[in-house]
Amino acid sequence: MSRLTILLVVLVMATFSSPLRSQERKLEPVDEATRDLSWAHFKNRLLDAVMKRDRKFVLGILDRNVRIGVDGVRGVDEFRKQWHLDADDSPLWRDLPSALFLGAAYMKREGRPRELCAPYLLAQWPRSMDPHAYGAIIAKDALVKAAPSSDSPTLATLSYDIVPVADWEVADKAPDFPQKWTRVKLKTGEGYVPEEQIRSPIEQVACFVKTESGWRMTAFAPAGG
Repeated sequence: MSRLTILLVVLVMATFSSPLRSQERKLEPVDEATRDLSWAHFKNRLLDAVMKRDRKFVLGILDRNVRIGVDGVRGVDEFRKQWHLDADDSPLWRDLPSALFLGAAYMKREGRPRELCAPYLLAQWPRSMDPHAYGAIIAKDALVKAAPSSDSPTLATLSYDIVPVADWEVADKAPDFPQKWTRVKLKTGEGYVPEEQIRSPIEQVACFVKTESGWRMTAFAPAGG
């Protein structure tokens, strides 16, 4: 084997064994219930109810042991209280559509029935990656900026990449401008993506089960409770 051949082999092995390369992962969007017409009907009805602040409908589709948090808190009354459901500015009216507008994926955890959870990130998250340290780009061709400003230079373009997150919420450089940014780590340094183009797998996750009487919400909690 010539010295040139040996050098090429070494370079190839180094490329595929590089820690940076091994960290390159993508999380393509999925929606595993698209063929279930009952789910499509239910989801549209739920989104319509949320838009209209229809508390009666929302409370009516809750499982009696609905999960609200990772601390084991459950129940319809606790759900109503913790989500301030009687207030017109309840965060539920904003956070639930944000979860449902992305696709959903089925997830089975020990001691629980199989649930359909939205967004899909938690169910599809690679077990080898720390969900607390990373986020997933949920857009195609998301621009990574050098500074938290749309006017700053573009450092990279990401599509459904899983990236390390340094700071989830950074204010825009322009005073009083409403755009928020997330600071992410790249191979070459750090950059910023619009907050709405990246999601955490442990943010609020809505989970549902299909019963004989229809779909029921079993959880709306961080990491699905």
